[in-house]
Amino acid sequence: MENLLSQIKSPVELKKLDKHQLSTVAKELREQIVATVANNGGHLGSSLGVVELTIALHRVFDSPSDQIIWDVGHQAYAHKLLTGRQAQFETLRQLNGVSGFPKRKESEHDAFGVGHSSTSISAALGMAAGRDIVGEENKVIAVIGDGSLTAGMAFEGLNHAGHLKQKLVVILNDNEMSISPNVGALSSFMSRKMTSESFIRFKKETENILSYVPGIGRDLVNLAKRAEESLKSFMTPGMLFEGFGFDYFGPIDGHNVEELTETLHNVAQIKGPVLLHVLTKKGKGYEPAEKNPPKFHGIGPFNLETGEIKGGKPGAAASFTKVFGDTLIDLAREDERIVAITAAMAEGTGLSEFSEIFPARFFDVGIAEQHAVTFAAGLACRGLRPIVTVYSTFMQRAYDQVLHDVCLQNLPVTFALDRGGLVGADGPTHHGVFDLSFLRHIPNLNFAVPRDEVELQRLMKTANLFEGPFAYRYPRGNGVGLPLLTDIKPLEIGRGELLREGDDGLIVAVGVMVGEALTAADQLADQGINVAVVDARFIKPLDRELIISQAEKVPFVVTAEENSLQGGFGTAVLELLNDTGLTMPVLRIGIPDQFVDQGTQVELRTQLGLDAEGIVNKVKQATTHCQGQKVTLV
Repeated sequence: MENLLSQIKSPVELKKLDKHQLSTVAKELREQIVATVANNGGHLGSSLGVVELTIALHRVFDSPSDQIIWDVGHQAYAHKLLTGRQAQFETLRQLNGVSGFPKRKESEHDAFGVGHSSTSISAALGMAAGRDIVGEENKVIAVIGDGSLTAGMAFEGLNHAGHLKQKLVVILNDNEMSISPNVGALSSFMSRKMTSESFIRFKKETENILSYVPGIGRDLVNLAKRAEESLKSFMTPGMLFEGFGFDYFGPIDGHNVEELTETLHNVAQIKGPVLLHVLTKKGKGYEPAEKNPPKFHGIGPFNLETGEIKGGKPGAAASFTKVFGDTLIDLAREDERIVAITAAMAEGTGLSEFSEIFPARFFDVGIAEQHAVTFAAGLACRGLRPIVTVYSTFMQRAYDQVLHDVCLQNLPVTFALDRGGLVGADGPTHHGVFDLSFLRHIPNLNFAVPRDEVELQRLMKTANLFEGPFAYRYPRGNGVGLPLLTDIKPLEIGRGELLREGDDGLIVAVGVMVGEALTAADQLADQGINVAVVDARFIKPLDRELIISQAEKVPFVVTAEENSLQGGFGTAVLELLNDTGLTMPVLRIGIPDQFVDQGTQVELRTQLGLDAEGIVNKVKQATTHCQGQKVTLV
């Protein structure tokens, strides 16, 4: 059979196909998406769910002139395949390959770069307002999932859009709501008819005629509007969006290309903001993903035939996420004050089992990190010990709440930051490489980074006993394989550890870089260079006594962190040495002043010099520079 997808180099070719060929295109899209994600990993369920919707969008609208904004972007794989990236699609999420999210510099069809949720409506409204200011007439479409609609920012965008009355189409991709077949069929029929040009014209003409009826005209118009609203509220949740000033239509079947195409064509003609409610099924067309949507939301490489995730190396250590989840359960059994909070990431943050064991002490607030933090502050005010568990990159969204609602009031809220450092294939929107910088300067907040899974356990205990704000971050991936503790002892706050002595230089490292520093020190010793290695452990407060006592013995210091160099851990060490009056070369290893693209963690660490080899090279550079120099006090 002829492969239709291979003929589509842009949406122009898609528009030329007969409507009866579109089901074949949908099938081929799903086959290529499943095959690629099985090999590379990725976000499968949501991308499979919007295949027909994507086809309809590119049949009706003229991308890139018409701008389509995807939210969160998990579901944009079919969009990428239909917009000229088929030949490169096998490189999805790989080093120097196709990004897993829409990316402006990757394609003119990616109207807005995304990766964090709930931004589409605000961005689309900005584009629509900008379009009107410059006098253009293109269309702007935001596609937002029901999960992303839980965030406050989405409602801020809806509210502003309803106020501005700009021409804008918002498509709610709803893969959670269920609706009976009969009601669904009726609402689909109504949506197609009520969005037709003839009906819109009839409605406006009728309003005009009724409004001129002497004495009761305006009352008749209001009565007609209330009748329409009552019908919508009876059939759908449309009144919520009508209240924001949108014309609401739906819900309609998100897997019927013909109905989607007709309805999209109709709503595109309506002046002002429109919301089209579309029902889709996660994982559509791939049975394992349909049966287990959470598993296939974001998944690593898997067996195409069975859907089983390809296992790691036999005997591999537990992941940091798993250690965190299991340890939190143990701590919660000891301390009834512990409550856990997540922002729609229970499985990803290791809290699924906790939620089953302690349902009354678990809160999933949806994609609402700001609310999660202030909600935790309220819990802390009642004597509880809330733990906000979130990916490092998503904590960026709640900075003000951390500072103002928790730290300013010195409340005992713990922030468990998963995926700290480089995360790999999800790329720049998901690397957690800024948290050390944007959290360490906040008063009252203690911040630590464990070098292994046992230290994570001990820091969890430490944080739970501390009478104030506490944060710790841990990486994506497995621990080093140490036996886990059953009797967990807390660590002393602000105390690091000297792991190796040496007189030729000092490496001060945190987190995953500690292991790399020890490996580098062994390699340097073979070359006659003996360096001391300190695990600082605490970003704040630094172990002033330990770092200064070791720095006074050596000609130079190298700092190592998996975080941005600007304002990060190395900067903290520089500040400490300066405040103490020590003048000496300090060479910092970390993330340079750039956004890091996707690749495996190993590839990215090698590329950036965040490994033993990179540390060896930096120490050799310092050794050559500091030959014969002594540390001085000023």
